Amino acid sequence: MNSEERRTGRYHRRKAKREEKRLSTLDKYNFEAVADLDNLYNAMKKARKGVMWKASVQRYDMNYLRRILQARNDLLSGKDIRKGFYEFYTVERGKKRHIQSVHVTERVIQKSFCTHGITPHLQRTLIHDNGASLKGKGMHFTIKRLKTHLMKHYRQHGRNGHVLLIDYSNYFANIRHEPLLDICSRAFGEDKRLYWLAELFIKAFGEKGLGLGSEICQISAVAYTNDIDHCVTEVLKLIYAHYMDDSYTFTPDSDTAHNTLEKLQVWFDRLGIETRSEKVRVVKLSRGFTFLKAKFSLTETGKIIIRPGRVSITRQRRKLKKFKRLYDSGEMTLREIRAGYMAWRGYISHFDSYRTVQNMDKLYLQLFKVHPLTKV
Repeated sequence: MNSEERRTGRYHRRKAKREEKRLSTLDKYNFEAVADLDNLYNAMKKARKGVMWKASVQRYDMNYLRRILQARNDLLSGKDIRKGFYEFYTVERGKKRHIQSVHVTERVIQKSFCTHGITPHLQRTLIHDNGASLKGKGMHFTIKRLKTHLMKHYRQHGRNGHVLLIDYSNYFANIRHEPLLDICSRAFGEDKRLYWLAELFIKAFGEKGLGLGSEICQISAVAYTNDIDHCVTEVLKLIYAHYMDDSYTFTPDSDTAHNTLEKLQVWFDRLGIETRSEKVRVVKLSRGFTFLKAKFSLTETGKIIIRPGRVSITRQRRKLKKFKRLYDSGEMTLREIRAGYMAWRGYISHFDSYRTVQNMDKLYLQLFKVHPLTKV
């Protein structure tokens, strides 16, 4: 047996294993599982978590057995279970965001659909380094993977090379429904009722785009660029990772980075994705770069230093000073302030931030006359 025959054999074994896994997923996660009474009950418990203070959730909870049975009957009969949106605006870090929240009756069904339908099917097709909105992953997972990728690049090229940083503009609003539904159709296979439910939720947002506030939008946005992810990692064979609307790839030289961007632009145009010109850049690794509000530096010896972004530090200092004013007016207790500060301290501990933490502790001590590590 020569090398070509061995490669062909490995390919067919991997293909058979993927097909077996796909069929197993289809057998376990299907429309019947979404409409199952036990699964709807568990979805209801998760959907009400943290929002039991709402009157609509309390009314649902008072008659939850009847509501769950009604939800199952509506699903099995093919009834349109959408209730419309509660729309409002919120400001997050200075950005005004339009939120489209669904009614609790629809939220329960969406929760079951995400847990036992769309998420298992779409997650199976994602690359490992797609780290947003998935259990066991997240921002810190992506930062750790970036560190691993940077070490791999250093072993091959040293500090020579560039990083291509890409940030999408108004990502959710520009998602086209046809490519997204095509992804769902391929993932669901012959289960047409799962596709019907996905189409129902996705097209509720109009002709184009997805909203913020609906759980199905998170996994849909994660999977929307899946073809691009596989193209970069498997066809172009570059080191690459993707986190929602941010991505990076390492290249040995500047020309490769710009050529990669040109190839990706073809995919972006096909999917209707717009990029922020000021945030799409090619940076020399020796200069350091910022990704997910973290500053990455690669030293001559190969040591990787990860520092928190200047903006997040400034924001925390301003927050402490605002807490001081609220504390003096009696609107906040020291216990509440300490809880918020220790949460930030836990977040910042993932970075090389010893001096930052010490300086912030000094500011806390100066403002509140007690060290933050002292329990109150």
